Amino acid sequence: MACCGKYQVSEEKIPNGRLWRPLIYRRCTDIAWLIIFFIFWAGMMFVTGYAITAGATERLLFGYDSYGNVCGRRNLPIKGAPLSGQDMTDRKEVFFLNSCNLEIRNMKINSIALCVSSCPREQLNNRKEVQRFAERNGSYLCVYNLNSSEYTLNAHAAELCPMLPVPPSKSFPLFRRCIPQTPECYSQFVPVLINVVNEMDLFHRIIAGIMTSKDSIIGLCALAVVFSLIMVAIFRFIAVILVHILVALVVFGLFFVSSVLWWLYYDHVTDPSIELESEKENSKFLLAFAVGTTVISIIIFVLILVMRRRLKLMTELFRVASETISAVPLLLLQPVWTFIILIFFWAYWVAVLLSLGTAGTAYATNGGHVEYKPLSAIRYMWWYHLFGLIWTSEFILACQQMIISGAVVSCYFNRDKNNPPSHSILSSISNLSNYHLGTVAKGSLIITLVRIPRVILTYIHSTLQGKDNACARCMVRSCTCCLCCLEKCLRYLNQNAYTATAINGTDFCTSAKEAFFILVKNSLNIAAINSFGDFLLFLGKVFVVCFTCFGGLMVFNYQRALQVWVVPLLLVAFFSYFVAHCFLSVFERVVDLLFLCYAIDLETNDGSADKPYFMDKALMEFMNKSSEETGKVRNPKAGNHPAGTEMHPMLPV
Repeated sequence: MACCGKYQVSEEKIPNGRLWRPLIYRRCTDIAWLIIFFIFWAGMMFVTGYAITAGATERLLFGYDSYGNVCGRRNLPIKGAPLSGQDMTDRKEVFFLNSCNLEIRNMKINSIALCVSSCPREQLNNRKEVQRFAERNGSYLCVYNLNSSEYTLNAHAAELCPMLPVPPSKSFPLFRRCIPQTPECYSQFVPVLINVVNEMDLFHRIIAGIMTSKDSIIGLCALAVVFSLIMVAIFRFIAVILVHILVALVVFGLFFVSSVLWWLYYDHVTDPSIELESEKENSKFLLAFAVGTTVISIIIFVLILVMRRRLKLMTELFRVASETISAVPLLLLQPVWTFIILIFFWAYWVAVLLSLGTAGTAYATNGGHVEYKPLSAIRYMWWYHLFGLIWTSEFILACQQMIISGAVVSCYFNRDKNNPPSHSILSSISNLSNYHLGTVAKGSLIITLVRIPRVILTYIHSTLQGKDNACARCMVRSCTCCLCCLEKCLRYLNQNAYTATAINGTDFCTSAKEAFFILVKNSLNIAAINSFGDFLLFLGKVFVVCFTCFGGLMVFNYQRALQVWVVPLLLVAFFSYFVAHCFLSVFERVVDLLFLCYAIDLETNDGSADKPYFMDKALMEFMNKSSEETGKVRNPKAGNHPAGTEMHPMLPV
């Protein structure tokens, strides 16, 4: 890490605060916290190594039977298990004898698992067909000590062979389990495969609905990406007419989707042919969905009426933000890269977690089956691994915020607005990786220390469900709500602290304190404008969700007799909102950064020839109009900073 750069500061002081100046030469900040982060990740590597050595990754990846044999491998015998130690080189698939009625009892699956050569692709209705399948394919679906010639003769064949009828199944590409393909059996099998057990009947039908609708869900998610790109284009090339069209489309879309939901509910209720339980559940979900959508539509419509005078002002705001983004177009790709990095990290985290779950010593039970006893140290490693998940995820997100802050700051504090700094993203990444990783590590740790109690309280609240302790549940909810509010405030303060670090090159605490005082001085202006800007961005997200859900309604309604399709529709709505948030959050972040830079500009310059503002004419006009609207007029040309100093542009490192 390049920590040998010079730290250039001016000797000139301002009576009421620091000399804010984007630095060319920097020094490392919060080095101790970066060392702590590295030490923590050394512990994560130890947990990973322990999971690889003590965990049975082969059992996880290739699967194993009830007798301790890993499928697709030569196995060593286990004392007390006569069917262990077999050569399973040609038997690479895991098959459950009772795949349609799997359950977990005391953390144990109630079905015998076998290693087989291939999964049955067609339904087998009797043992004669099971025997014929074994002779033709060499895949024996009964317990190993039962010869295929005895499948129809042995008196104990009902216990040693699969339950009839055997559903058609297909091998899962990664974990090589024979997964039944009928919706009924699939819905029973998947919750056990991923170790999720809940209220079964409804949960199983939901799983079946998701399975049979997976192609439609993927297509609708792609549609959400298209709508999100359209919204980015609208905000990028924004004009007054486009904003009014957006508002009209959102209002129309909300009430149109609400009307369609009420019409579908009426159609379901008045249809005399409805007999299936899934259809009745669809009606209940539709009623709840229609009521919720109607209430949301009315609330948003009222808010639009209240804020209608601000629409023209917001168009100017996003025009200024879009000009900044046009100077650094790669800003729009930052959420994409961050999401890809998070996906890789989460995949690594899950792989280590599953490896930890397979760590244990094998022992034989009375029936000759083999079970595994977890090691005592594993539970502590799980908590350490969970802490690493939250801290590292927050660290990655904070790095994105620091990169965006550095790029926007370099563009704002640039005298030549027609010639923005080149490679501002790369310069920001360089400053982050060379000097400010410790600041990011400290800020993300603070968020983690707030989130961990929330996780614990959420777990406690789930354990109190169904118990007669309303007071305790209320206290837990109140504490969780307070922690949630604290986390949101800290996140906002952290974002502005990263901006202060990008300008001054100061440590986290100093940056957070100074950014806080700047925000307090301009709190009325910033709060008023931010609220309207966030509302317009929220309308953009509603636009994406609204029209994506309308497409989902049209697709899923034709499958209503087969599944509980309202739950897949909710998944589509959630994913479409997430996609829209990823793309539009860049505008939200840029707007916040512009406000903070504007406030700093006012604090350090007075608009005179000696100390001109860095803001362009469009931003100055917008802030003046906004101040008039909010009733707090602060004339930027009032020279109330006698000791103020001119900020020089940040040059690429």
